[in-house]
Amino acid sequence: RYVGLALVHGGCGITPAVTQASGLAGAVAQARWSSEQVAAAFAAYSDDHRHPTNQWLHVLCVPAIVWSLLALVYCIPLGAGLPTGSLAAVMAIASVAFWLWLSVPIGLGAAAMMALSWVSIAALHGAVGTTTLALIGAAVFVAAWIGQFIGHHIEGRRPSFFTDLVYLMIGPVWVLSKGYRKASISY
Repeated sequence: RYVGLALVHGGCGITPAVTQASGLAGAVAQARWSSEQVAAAFAAYSDDHRHPTNQWLHVLCVPAIVWSLLALVYCIPLGAGLPTGSLAAVMAIASVAFWLWLSVPIGLGAAAMMALSWVSIAALHGAVGTTTLALIGAAVFVAAWIGQFIGHHIEGRRPSFFTDLVYLMIGPVWVLSKGYRKASISY
């Protein structure tokens, strides 16, 4: 029997719970969030982001943080003949896999956004090189986090990930879900 760790909604946050199933596929199936759990995670995240200025800052800063992390990881050399950006590719694929696990429509949108980020990072890397890309990535990362904390200061609430680290992965798709709702796309 396979014993795995699943993330399930519990109260105001997402908490780990142990699942039992026969085989890895059974564990994954049991661990998959229902649409209600995805909605509950978005609702809990939304609860910490009610002020319009905080929401606006998150719409700008969360994608910037994702882009900057991908850019910074893109710059990490792995050696052994692996191409530049290999670790960033693994990070992007793992992130998209998690988001697909939450919701296929959300995961597909996140994959498209990650692909756009990847293309822009690769082009920028080709134009300015590794060191400058790393400096740009670091500057964007710091500026975007400052924006996030300004938004939370205005809101008067602490960031959701202080409650549960899984919200670091919910934030990017929460921003995407806002766009989905405006376009009447169900997820």
